[in-house]
Amino acid sequence: MGDLLEVYRRKRDFTRTPEPAGATGWSPDGRRFVVQRHRARRLHYDLRFEVDGVLVSWAVPKGPTLDPTVRRLAMHVEDHPVEYLHFEGVIPEGEYGGGDVIVWDTGTWEPVKADDPHAAIEGGELHAEVHGEKLHGRLVLVRRGGDEGADPWMLLHKRDQYAVEGWDPEEHPRSVLSGRTNDEVKADPDRMWRSDVPAAEASVSLLPESLPDEAIDELEALGTQGTWEVFGRRLKVTNLDKVLFPGDPPVTKRELLAYAARIAPVALPYLEGRPLNLHRYPDGADRKGFWHKQRPRHAPSWLGSWDNPEADRGETTTYVVADEPAALVWTANFGALEWHPWTSRAEAPHAPTYALIDLDPGERTSWADLMALARLHRTALDHRGVTARAKVTGRRGIQIWVPIAEGYSFDETRGWVERLSRTVGQVVPELVSWKWEVKERKGLARLDYTQNAINKTLVAPYSPRPAAGAPVSVPIAWDELDDPDLRPDRWTIRTVLDRLAKRGDPFRALLGTAQRLPEIT
Repeated sequence: MGDLLEVYRRKRDFTRTPEPAGATGWSPDGRRFVVQRHRARRLHYDLRFEVDGVLVSWAVPKGPTLDPTVRRLAMHVEDHPVEYLHFEGVIPEGEYGGGDVIVWDTGTWEPVKADDPHAAIEGGELHAEVHGEKLHGRLVLVRRGGDEGADPWMLLHKRDQYAVEGWDPEEHPRSVLSGRTNDEVKADPDRMWRSDVPAAEASVSLLPESLPDEAIDELEALGTQGTWEVFGRRLKVTNLDKVLFPGDPPVTKRELLAYAARIAPVALPYLEGRPLNLHRYPDGADRKGFWHKQRPRHAPSWLGSWDNPEADRGETTTYVVADEPAALVWTANFGALEWHPWTSRAEAPHAPTYALIDLDPGERTSWADLMALARLHRTALDHRGVTARAKVTGRRGIQIWVPIAEGYSFDETRGWVERLSRTVGQVVPELVSWKWEVKERKGLARLDYTQNAINKTLVAPYSPRPAAGAPVSVPIAWDELDDPDLRPDRWTIRTVLDRLAKRGDPFRALLGTAQRLPEIT
């Protein structure tokens, strides 16, 4: 029969999607079936039967039902691997089938009226007795015939002892495995359901592995300075007991290095491959800092770098590029309390990969006002079908990152963000000023689109900020804009790791997403 999964694999990039690549083969559990509720461009249900070592699949726009009086369209699609049986998670935007998936129902099945289900499917009619948690009884699939390239079938439920007239799948929205809804899965893209482990262990984290505790113990055991081996690199660390952030108790350089090491695997995807602007405070956050862009000559040879071919005399010629976790620890040891990556990558410095929306509060802007502006942007982006995520800045503001496809210039992203924000500003003109000078804004908020330019940056996700207590710029889920306890400096380097363990990383939904920006007139 050849490779039954060839079409499935050809449509997917398994470096970007958490879906299984799969291999054909009989399972020890006999014939199984699954129905996955899948919100891609449109909501549909994927009905899959285990046949000949793969999952033969149909996309059912309105979902299967126990109602014998209705007929459902079911589009025959490519076979999926058996490992897909209990896949539950988020397929990145831009990938085939991008969207959130739950296991709406699963169980076993037997073919009826045919000993060979593969032959029955080839013949255009499959009768299946299903034993699920929601679906029971006889399902029938009949090929209807269609245009070239399409394979429409009709799905119905026989009038048997399990039939229920008026039964609507949308009234039963939760996963039979995890109990989650699609909304709950979408809000937590860091977790996926595995089918090859017991149910108690099946919900697994997709976050990178954290630094072993032993490495932090080694740092704690050092005196005021020494050599610390972290992520396979040997770093000379100094002034470890120096206070860098005032507070009660104050935060020392040792604690900052430990935080940088622990957060590096999570933060690195937003930094790697990008020139890095460092905001250094070698004497601590309560002293004046300065921007440092030039990679120092004493930097270790393994530290990533990028030579700027367009640098004029007196400008930065070589930037640091954090291409591995140890690089982030090096920046912290160098006195950089803030990390600012470019929105373009070193190989294409004039091609942004994000459009940035900066909600910059004025002196008269209350937190409630800023939240209103953020929620209006959320509504506008959702209305246009744009994938984006917000983060609190660790200071007073909120920033929104929008991942984009290749081909945009900074002029185009800046113009798009300006049009979007001016549309929002028209709704609440009493909150917004478009004046450039701070004193001319009269204390009103600025919706700053000008950061969409080469070598202009916003603070990185999970970067500390130079203020008392070491606050952190933290990504949030959209629904957290409705949390009355949300504050821009709510989390610090002492608390954000606990949040990450509980809530995951909302910005992961942006990784691998490549989208065209819709027209805004």
